[in-house]
Amino acid sequence: MLTRGGTVRLQIHSNFDMLDFVQVVSDRMGRMAGMDEETIHWIGVAVRESVINAIKHGNRENFHKLVTVEFSFSPPADPGELVVRVLDQGEGFEPEEIADPLAPENLLKSSGRGIFFMRSFMDDVSLRRASEGGMEVRMVKKLSSGG
Repeated sequence: MLTRGGTVRLQIHSNFDMLDFVQVVSDRMGRMAGMDEETIHWIGVAVRESVINAIKHGNRENFHKLVTVEFSFSPPADPGELVVRVLDQGEGFEPEEIADPLAPENLLKSSGRGIFFMRSFMDDVSLRRASEGGMEVRMVKKLSSGG
């Protein structure tokens, strides 16, 4: 079981071939936190969706733009949650403008589904324009107490 926190930071080019690598790291962080396989799977889905969005919509698949993925346990001394941050180097967008994938007029559209999945699988999801430009998605999964 995890005894103290730390941060793992990945910086990848906007290349979908890197998704499996990010998935391996995500799965490993979940195991370090003592999460069950089902929880690890759904966190992985949320992380993949976020990285896909960063590559496709944020960086517009520009290989030279980076996607940063950070995994950290918070608070570091006695972790109660896994925090995942995904940052892109794109132009950003207004989170309020994302289409609701459950609205009748959007059921057959794919936009908005990734963020819907993230919100379904994680305990907290926030989107904001990053201070250094681009978008930052911050996802939190609470760690079960008592292991």
